[in-house]
Amino acid sequence: MKVTPEQFRQAMGHFATGVTIVTTQDDQGQPYGLTVNSLTSVSLKPMLVLVCLDNSLSGLEVFKKSNRFAVNVLSEDQQDLSNHFAQSGTDRSQAVYIPGKTGIPLLEGVLATLECGIVEWYWGGDHAIMLGEVQQVGTAQSDKKPLLFLQGRYARIDTDTD
Repeated sequence: MKVTPEQFRQAMGHFATGVTIVTTQDDQGQPYGLTVNSLTSVSLKPMLVLVCLDNSLSGLEVFKKSNRFAVNVLSEDQQDLSNHFAQSGTDRSQAVYIPGKTGIPLLEGVLATLECGIVEWYWGGDHAIMLGEVQQVGTAQSDKKPLLFLQGRYARIDTDTD
């Protein structure tokens, strides 16, 4: 019996993920970002993360040419920001960007940032897999909770242990 894409999507929907916006900049210095929930920590030595991007993404070439990216981990009160960067055709240069320590554009007010240099590209089905070496990290001093995605919609966690 063959698994359908819908069955696969439904099964994977039971795996909760964090929500991030991955940013880079074009060769004119214009920032570019998009909402991504396919982030994985790969290794500590060296510190590596991977991000999966759809092969049909109009900005894929911007990431390839830039050869670097940043991961911006969103808090649960940043759902509007996630929605903005998830929409097709949106002006992805319009946000409150701040320069990271490596010069890559970061988003202000996020829970954490990872500034990465791309070390390798892999091709898997309909996605490009960007492997990045973490060069800088930043974390907010905040008690805010992360924005999550579960079963095709945003989700919240309750960390109270009463």
